[in-house]
Amino acid sequence: MSSINTSQTLLDLSTQTFSRFSDRVFLANVGGDEITYAQALQKLQQIQQLLAVAGIKQGDKVSICSENMPHWGIVYLAITSMGAVVVPILPDFHSNEIHHIVKHSEAKVIFVSDKINNKLAEDDFTSSLQFVFSLETLQALEDFSTSPDALSDKFAQIKAKLTKKEIVADTLVIDEKDLAAIIYTSGTTGQSKGVMLSHQNLVAQVQQAQGLTPINENDRFLSILPLAHAFECSVGFLVPFSSGASIYYINKIPAPKIILKAMLQVKPTCMLSVPLVIEKIYKSKVQASFNKNRLIKYLYNHVPFVRKKLHKMAGKKLMESFGGEMRFFGIGGAKLSPFVEQFLQEANFPYAIGYGLTETAPIIAGAIPGETAVGTTGVLAKWVEHRFVQHGQENKDAELHVRGPNVMMGYYKDKERTEEVLDKDGWFNTGDLGCMDENGVLSINGRSKNVIIGASGENIYPEAVESVINQHALVVDSLVYELDSKVVAKIYIDYDLFDETHNINKTSDSVLHTEIVEMLEQIKKEANTLLANYSKIATVFEQTEPFMKTPTKKIKRYLHI
Repeated sequence: MSSINTSQTLLDLSTQTFSRFSDRVFLANVGGDEITYAQALQKLQQIQQLLAVAGIKQGDKVSICSENMPHWGIVYLAITSMGAVVVPILPDFHSNEIHHIVKHSEAKVIFVSDKINNKLAEDDFTSSLQFVFSLETLQALEDFSTSPDALSDKFAQIKAKLTKKEIVADTLVIDEKDLAAIIYTSGTTGQSKGVMLSHQNLVAQVQQAQGLTPINENDRFLSILPLAHAFECSVGFLVPFSSGASIYYINKIPAPKIILKAMLQVKPTCMLSVPLVIEKIYKSKVQASFNKNRLIKYLYNHVPFVRKKLHKMAGKKLMESFGGEMRFFGIGGAKLSPFVEQFLQEANFPYAIGYGLTETAPIIAGAIPGETAVGTTGVLAKWVEHRFVQHGQENKDAELHVRGPNVMMGYYKDKERTEEVLDKDGWFNTGDLGCMDENGVLSINGRSKNVIIGASGENIYPEAVESVINQHALVVDSLVYELDSKVVAKIYIDYDLFDETHNINKTSDSVLHTEIVEMLEQIKKEANTLLANYSKIATVFEQTEPFMKTPTKKIKRYLHI
């Protein structure tokens, strides 16, 4: 595409897509019944009738809080294509947070899964919420505005309404600048914000993503990330939807064994992941197999030719376990370990790195399979302007600001925080530090709020140090920060793996503690051999419980420092 269609909305997108791909498979649970685009359109119209009876009008807010399932996307499209505003809520949020979002957004209706409904039943809503609908059955569960007798009357009214062939009025006019979605983030700073995305933001994002890696009607997506997150909703749902592709969901907790089984069934051509998923696969399957033999471990770590050969062999096995037809494995949401990325590149695995934020709907830049460079995030998406603003020391990485049709409208009911990151000319401050090379390839090295300034003014990126620590087989996660002007780290180890090499039933607690402390010191020493002098770790601490994380598996740093 050479130019953006500025008049397009999600209603336009839905109308065009449903008319073009009516007979194609649109949505399904793995191993379940498939829903075609034509069948999805019928459900969409029923949902809009349901919402109309519930009193939902253009501009009203409607929430969705559920695990991934086919009805999730159909409800999302039904809400936005009737001019209402969708408020996706992550199912992992605590019930208090879900209640807060519903109240803050002034949602009148919420669609929930059976699991979430049990969570919400803990206490009453005192807000504008009027109806709770089941996402599984698309039937009303509760009505907070009426008595039980009136409730049954309303159910009868809804049921009668569904027998009529009524849809949203033909006179409906949606402007591309109208609010389409409010996405509440759960970031690493602990400040949940309602990101307002317009129809233009979301449609532009679809076109921008297609400009990086074209998707077509023959593609099959396997979805493992939460749909309430901007990355999965835009790139893993709206993009394949606009192209007539098929999307499959796992109706179980996506544990590694469940995911691998689903891959063999679906044989996906496309998939999205956060770094943690592929990093776990690398450590448990690839690195672990090389570490079993001392000679292979030595050759792997010291002879590049052998390492590349081993990576190529492991890459073939990985492709087979992923179903054998993968052509696009998108990784985003956090920075990928350079060690894991080196494996993916040398294994000829079709991975692609994406970079963005919820506030940019979310893609800012991306690299396509076969054209990646370790540590970089590819080129800017179409129509995205950029500038770098110096942060701290001269001649260091600068703070990235972007402007484009995918940049948010602002934070809902929060003018002050909107003005902190979005200026009157439309420039959005990403809060990320990075640089761009002569070929226009972007590198993002860390958050400006996290960066540690070394004794001689060097920028020390905690994320880079953490990736070195996390390379160790016994490390699950680490958190690097500054303490008393020194670089320190909290490390959470794989206790199951540790127990395999220690007889915990016969070893005293004091001896075990000593062994863990000694092991942490060894991890520190090994990491420091790979780090520059100014970023070496001074002290390590044991993290005895898993770190609290965001939906994209980034550590909530404010809870642990």
